[in-house]
Amino acid sequence: MLKITKKHTLNLKILRFFIIPTILVLTPFHNIQDVQAGLEFQWDQDDSFRRLKWFQKENKRKFRNKIYFFLRPSDRRSDLLKINLAIPKTFKSTLNNEKISFCKVKIGGYESRTKCLEDIPADFEIKTDESGLRSLDIYPYSPIPSNKDSYAIVFKIFNPKRSGLYQFHSFGQPKGKSFLSYLGSWTIVID
Repeated sequence: MLKITKKHTLNLKILRFFIIPTILVLTPFHNIQDVQAGLEFQWDQDDSFRRLKWFQKENKRKFRNKIYFFLRPSDRRSDLLKINLAIPKTFKSTLNNEKISFCKVKIGGYESRTKCLEDIPADFEIKTDESGLRSLDIYPYSPIPSNKDSYAIVFKIFNPKRSGLYQFHSFGQPKGKSFLSYLGSWTIVID
């Protein structure tokens, strides 16, 4: 009986000697900075805040970037005549009307890419007030319907020099109304 116990103990020691280094070698090590979090945290989240979906090609500072601000069917309750995008004061990047577009979009996922399906003709107006706050007004030539299609505001810009979280707020003017109502907010991350 003692020989059998010694034999099992010796086998376990030999097995540990071979298996543990094998597991350590085969385990992929990831750079912690490259891991994408699946959780978004808001400091002051209340019931009036609505998180909207977005996508960007590059999140590094001072890199050329393409940012998609999505307006999905669930984000639009009625036809929209005008869309206003409040740009954060700290988002210091040059915005030109030529580098901004509005399109019907196919939102990508695991197996497909995000891409514009059809450009929506619209007029763009970038406003800056005395305090330095910027906003973008989008006037589509025909109202944006509240159907099953997704739309996107697309920026082709260089990322700001400072990294951080930038929160963009969106407002829309429903058909038949003279005021803007809150649609939601996007929180963009620049590393």
